[in-house]
Amino acid sequence: MLGSMKKLLAGLVVLGMGGCAVQDAAWVSKVDAWSAKREAGLRSETGWLTLVGLHELKQGQQSIGGLSGADIVLNGASARLGVLDVIGDSVTFTADRGAVVERFGEESGRVQKTTMVIDTDGSPTVLMSGPHLFHVIKRGDGGELFLRVKNRNAETLAHFKGVDRYAVKDKWRVTAKLVPQESDLGVPTVLGLVETSPSPGVLVFELGGEELRLTPTISSNGGLFIVFGDATNGNGTYPGGRFLDTDDPDADGNVLLDFNMAHNPMCAFTAFATCPLPPAGNTLTVGVRAGEKYTPNY
Repeated sequence: MLGSMKKLLAGLVVLGMGGCAVQDAAWVSKVDAWSAKREAGLRSETGWLTLVGLHELKQGQQSIGGLSGADIVLNGASARLGVLDVIGDSVTFTADRGAVVERFGEESGRVQKTTMVIDTDGSPTVLMSGPHLFHVIKRGDGGELFLRVKNRNAETLAHFKGVDRYAVKDKWRVTAKLVPQESDLGVPTVLGLVETSPSPGVLVFELGGEELRLTPTISSNGGLFIVFGDATNGNGTYPGGRFLDTDDPDADGNVLLDFNMAHNPMCAFTAFATCPLPPAGNTLTVGVRAGEKYTPNY
């Protein structure tokens, strides 16, 4: 009798109470851990929730600080901090006398004058004054320069309630085949600019009984990066599409697409991000009810 009961319980663990296969517990835990790590990054003092400003830089000098007369105003800063001098792609910051400006993350990092490394040239120079952080980024094929500003006391961070997501389901984990076709992919952004990135080919897979295709780019962190849209955008998920990261294709060109890890772009959390949008051909006809949902946070 006891042996029969053990067999019955084992069967329920494998099949579930309704007779349907339950999720792989280790795999669900992996997705949950990924989600927790991602949310912790959003909550960090330099995460996307602290982004409060994006200012296009013009050639020549622009003042920066908390005074209303500054060219670039940092809300909450008590005084003018200094001047940014832009010559071509070179940006130099010179602090005003008495202004306390430091290199973020460095001890005794106070600066008077420094040439700022732009994000596309390596780890950018991040300057700090009080709760404010700022650095220079370059966007678009035209190489437009912007000053990105963060505030570690931002209201978006203080009021953040977390990211809601769909229940993890096996049906949203599919294998795609990479059809090699090296080319440059034009990816539009919310700024109205287009950024060209190399693509290794097209991912072909089946979802919801349909054969679908997505064109990835090559991730700077290894693997592939996909910006995609689907039928849930604006109706449960972020209107501007979502992101998905994958590992590199295996020797046979197979790539695992786990849409349970589809995540919102930065623009879902701040109005000052420079998010890419789904490129032509990357909007799916099916509704992908997996991964992160969207609730306005700002």
